[in-house]
Amino acid sequence: MRTITAITATGIAGLLALTAQAQTAPTPESTPAKPLSTTLGLVVFPAKNQTKDQQATDETECYAWSKQQTGVDPFAAPTATPAPAQPQTAAAAEQKSGGERLRGAARGAAAGAVIGEIADDDASEGASIGAAAGVVAGGRQQRKTQAQAQQQAAAQQKEAAAQSQQATVDQKAMFNKGFTACLEARGYTVK
Repeated sequence: MRTITAITATGIAGLLALTAQAQTAPTPESTPAKPLSTTLGLVVFPAKNQTKDQQATDETECYAWSKQQTGVDPFAAPTATPAPAQPQTAAAAEQKSGGERLRGAARGAAAGAVIGEIADDDASEGASIGAAAGVVAGGRQQRKTQAQAQQQAAAQQKEAAAQSQQATVDQKAMFNKGFTACLEARGYTVK
C-alpha cells in the first residue's frame, strides 16, 4: 500500500512539475518582441552590425525624434475631427424648401379656374380640381427636392471621410520619413 501511495505521489508531483513548466511565461530570448520599425511597416537592417539591443535603443530614440520633428504620433489615438454635417431632417428640409404643395395648389387653382371658366363658365369647380392636381404635383416636387438634399449630404460626408483618411495616411508617411532619416543617419538601411 505504501508503494502505491509513493508511486502515486511521485506521479502527481511529476505532473505538477510538467504543468508548472508549461505555464511559465516564455523568456524574452525565446520570443523576441516585435521591433518598433516593423510595427510602423518598415524593415530595418543593421548595416554596421548593430546588436538587437542597440537597434531597439536607436529605434526608440528615432521614434521620439521623428515625433518631435513632425508633430505626429502614429500610435496616439486619432484626434477628433469635426463631425460632418448631418443630413437635414424632413421637417427642416420642408421648412427650407418651403411650401411646394401650397404653391402647387395655388398654381393649380389659378389654372383650373381659367380652364373651368373657358370650358363651362364655372371657375370654382375648375379651381378646386386644379388645386388638387397642384397639391399632388407640389408634393412630388417636394419629395424630389428632399431626395436631392439627402444625396448631396451623403456625398459631402463621403468626401469628408475620404479627406480625413488621406490626411491620416499623409501624416503617417511624413512620420516614417523622419524615422527613416534618423535611422539611416545611425547606420541602418531602411526600406
